[in-house]
Amino acid sequence: MFITDKTRLQSRLNSIVMICLLTIVVGLLAWLSNKHVVEYDWTSFGRHTLSEASRDLLAKMPDPIEITSYARENQLLRDAIKKFISKYQRHKPDIVLRFVNPDAVPDEVRNLGISVDGEIIVRYQNRTEHVKSDSEQIFTNALQRLARNQERWIAFVEGHGERSILGKANHDLGEWGKQLLNQGFHTQPINLSETQAIPDNTNLLIIAGPRIDYLPGELEVILNYINAGGNLLWLHEPGPLYKLDALAEELAIRFYDGAVIDYAGQLIGINDPGIALVTSSLYAPHAITDGFEFTTLYPLAGAIELLQTDKWNAKPIMTTGDHTWVETSVLEGAVEFNEEADIKGPLIIGLSLERELEKPQGQELVTIQQRIIVLSDGDFLSNTYLANSGNNELGTRIINWLSSDDEFISIPPKVASDAQLNMSTTVLGIIGICLLFILPTALIVIGITIGIRRKKK
Repeated sequence: MFITDKTRLQSRLNSIVMICLLTIVVGLLAWLSNKHVVEYDWTSFGRHTLSEASRDLLAKMPDPIEITSYARENQLLRDAIKKFISKYQRHKPDIVLRFVNPDAVPDEVRNLGISVDGEIIVRYQNRTEHVKSDSEQIFTNALQRLARNQERWIAFVEGHGERSILGKANHDLGEWGKQLLNQGFHTQPINLSETQAIPDNTNLLIIAGPRIDYLPGELEVILNYINAGGNLLWLHEPGPLYKLDALAEELAIRFYDGAVIDYAGQLIGINDPGIALVTSSLYAPHAITDGFEFTTLYPLAGAIELLQTDKWNAKPIMTTGDHTWVETSVLEGAVEFNEEADIKGPLIIGLSLERELEKPQGQELVTIQQRIIVLSDGDFLSNTYLANSGNNELGTRIINWLSSDDEFISIPPKVASDAQLNMSTTVLGIIGICLLFILPTALIVIGITIGIRRKKK
């Protein structure tokens, strides 16, 4: 075949046409990519996309959200913030992000208390929150605090050896208190012998494992609060009631003597039979446990009996398995079930009580819904056990339900479990040999082979 000027011209024209067509196709693809964004998150926990809880929360915030980031002229930092906020903007387009160089407005930075380069201030309905991290959990919790239509005050009774919401000891509730603060709740310890009343703005009263008897006047304050429709979380430990018998009678419940024994924990390495495990199959149908599938641990829990009453709509929340029992003897050494003295499971260790009451508000009577939770263990929310499995999330769910904030749920952290590739020494050795020896040798052989063939032609 002879190559003429005509064929050369045709070949060049074909090449020019193909380049033009390829350029047009690439341009169209670029245009489409700006108009229609398609993303796939293949990480194991979907850490690059918003969780369903975050999306649901955005749907409950109808007004625009203004976000101001005080970030210096650092393109990498600003791009990272834009990328993070864009995940929220995809589901709520009226989120507006703007940047301010903190070096240009030192007085404003000082007045706002900005302490981190890139710190974010979120504004919603004339309320603000500071965010110093690009964690979805932290940012969505900030949105959750802004979305609450009023302040929620939680009063923790103290003065009788209760677990302290501010304490750092293993048995205290300090870490849980920090979680409640992140969720937008305000916590306040109160001593009933000093205040002789429960503040009117209290949304929830918590009695967390007293170790000293209550005075008659203090008990009367609590009962008046209950009779007026106040919400209550009672964390009772196995043992005496410390003069709270009248409260148990008012709630139509009875605590069994003794502690729950559960040997199921041995299957996961827990050798203490005094730690009761509650798995997903042991949660009763309830708004608190809806969709909750984590195992929770209850060290030295008791058991509760529901008594007959017309006052309350009572429901179990969590029970133990058939293999458990309430041990009435001293917990020393190996314990065994005694059919004559012990009480066989399943056993209620957590329950809810609800009722509707009419309460005066101004010149009118309004109907309110009163909610109470009674749990036969307080250790599961203590500093020692809060981080175990689902204890923290269950505690948050309980508080949200008691505060009538059913629509707010905790946002679990997205752990980047696949951010690091772990391989054995053998696999690393094979990869090293392939990259250092086999692959270069193969490329050299291919190059020599191609050269020999060209010389033969």
